[in-house]
Amino acid sequence: MKDDRQIVLDTETTGLDPHTGDRLVEIGCIELINRRMTGNTLHFYINPERDMPEGAAAIHGLREDFLADKPVFSAVADAIENFAKGAEVIIHNASFDLGFLDMEFSRCGKKTFSQIISSVIDTLADAQKTFPGKRNRLDDLCHRFGVKNDHRTLHGALLDAKLLTEVYLCMTRGQSDLMMDTESTNISDLQFESHLPSASELIILKASEDEEQMHAKVLEDLAKKSKQGAVWQH
Repeated sequence: MKDDRQIVLDTETTGLDPHTGDRLVEIGCIELINRRMTGNTLHFYINPERDMPEGAAAIHGLREDFLADKPVFSAVADAIENFAKGAEVIIHNASFDLGFLDMEFSRCGKKTFSQIISSVIDTLADAQKTFPGKRNRLDDLCHRFGVKNDHRTLHGALLDAKLLTEVYLCMTRGQSDLMMDTESTNISDLQFESHLPSASELIILKASEDEEQMHAKVLEDLAKKSKQGAVWQH
C-alpha cells in the first residue's frame, strides 16, 4: 500500500504581489506520512535580492541585514522541489503561497511549483465552508481548536507550518483518529478537563424489593434459554 505523503507549507514574502516585484524570503515545510508527522522538515531563509518594505518586516521581523547573507532562491530551488515533488500540499490561503512559489520557480527556468506537486488542500477555503461567516485566519483556527499559539508574536514560515499542521489534523480528525499515537498528535501539549463528578457528589439509588424480584426473574428466564448455561451461574 502506498504511503499517503503530505507537505504542510508556509511562506513569508516582501509583500503581497509576486507580479509587481515582491519576492519570497522564507519557506517552511513539514512532512506528514499517513497523517503522522515524521520529523522531516525543510526550512530556508532566502535573500530576496531587493529591499524589504517596513510593512512586511513588521509582520515577520525579517530585514535586509539579516537576509543579506542568505541563499538566493535559485540556490535552494532544487531542495524545495525534491522535498515537495509528488506530494499533496497543505496551505492556508493557498493562492497566495502558490503565486509566489510558481513565480520563483519560473524565474529559475523550472516547472512551476504547482506542476511538481500532486494536489493542494487550502485550509482557508475549507474553514470558510465549515465555519461560514466567521473569521478563519490561522490564529482564529488555533483558538477554535485549542492549538497553543501564545508564543507566536511574529509570523514565521516554519512556526506557522507547525501550527497549521496541528490545525489541519484537528479540522480533519475522524473516528479513526481517536487511537492516534502521542508522537503524531503532540498529546502532551493538549489540555483535558474532567467533567466527572467526585465520589461525594454521586447519588446512589438502591433497588426496591419488587425491582430486585423482577431482576431475579429476568435472570432466571435468560438462564433457561441459554444452551451453555448463564455465565453468572458458573
